[in-house]
Amino acid sequence: MIFRISHKTNYSYSAPVFLEPHIIHLTPRNDGCQKISNFFFAVEPQPAGMHHYLDAEGNNTVCIWFEEKTAGLSISTSFEAQTFCMNPFGYFVIDNDFLKLPAIYEKNDQAALKPFLSSIDIDSEVTDFGKSIFENSNGVTLEFLSRLCMAIYENFKVETRECGPPFSPVVTFQNKRGACRDLVILFMAVCRNFGLATRFVSGYQEGDPDMDQRHLHAWAEVYIPGGGWRGYDPSHGLVVADRHIALAASHDPAGTAPVKGNFRGTGVSATTNYLISLSAVSDKQK
Repeated sequence: MIFRISHKTNYSYSAPVFLEPHIIHLTPRNDGCQKISNFFFAVEPQPAGMHHYLDAEGNNTVCIWFEEKTAGLSISTSFEAQTFCMNPFGYFVIDNDFLKLPAIYEKNDQAALKPFLSSIDIDSEVTDFGKSIFENSNGVTLEFLSRLCMAIYENFKVETRECGPPFSPVVTFQNKRGACRDLVILFMAVCRNFGLATRFVSGYQEGDPDMDQRHLHAWAEVYIPGGGWRGYDPSHGLVVADRHIALAASHDPAGTAPVKGNFRGTGVSATTNYLISLSAVSDKQK
C-alpha cells in the first residue's frame, strides 16, 4: 500500500511564553516493512536550533529549542509511506524454546530485551483472563498471541480519549473499555506475564476512509526470534500487516509521545488542536 499522510499540531498560549527544548517523534521509521518518501517537516516559529538523531530505542527524533518568547507553536509533517508487509505471518521462528509458553529467549536476546520484559502490574482478574487464553491456545505462543488480540477486540469497547497516559490494565479490564493505548497496555501486560517481550507503538492506521477526524493510533509489537518485532492491534483484532504506519516504539508509552516539552510562563494556559489527513494513494507496489 502507498499512503499520503499529513499531520499538523498547534499549541496556543494565553500569553507569550518561553518554550523549553521539545522532543518530537513524528518522523516515521524506515525499515523492511515501510519506506518513507517526500518527507516534509516544519516548525513555526522558527527554532533557534534543531537536531535530528536516533533515541536510545532507535526512533527517529527531533530536538528543537528557542530563544524568543512566543504565543503559539505549530509542528507540521507530510510524507508518503509505502508499506510492504502483505503477509504478517511470513517468517520462520528459529528458536524452538519460544514456540510454547512461557516464552524463553536466547541469552543474548534476554539481555537486549530486558526493558521489554519488565512486568506491568496486574491483578487476579487480569491474570485469570490471560490464563484462559493460555489454556484455549494449549500454550502455543503464536496461537496465544492471536487469541489474546482477538479476545480484547471482542470483549472491550474502543473509545476516543485524546489526552492523558494509558490507564492501568486493571482499570481497563474492570471498565471493559478504553482508548487504543489502554487496550495496548492490557495486551502488553498479559504478554509480559508469560515472558513475551513487548513494546508500545505509536503511528497511523488506515481505518475508515470516511472518518471525519483522524487520530494517532497505538498498537503493540512482540519480539519473535526469526520474525523480529511483529505487530498486534487489539483495537481492531488484527495482526499488523500493510495498513499501519509506525512512528515510534518504546518499552514504555511515554517514549513514543509525538511531542514532549514544557513552557515557562506564570499563570499562562495552553490549548492544543491537531489535524491528521491520511489517504490511500495506491494498493500497488511502486
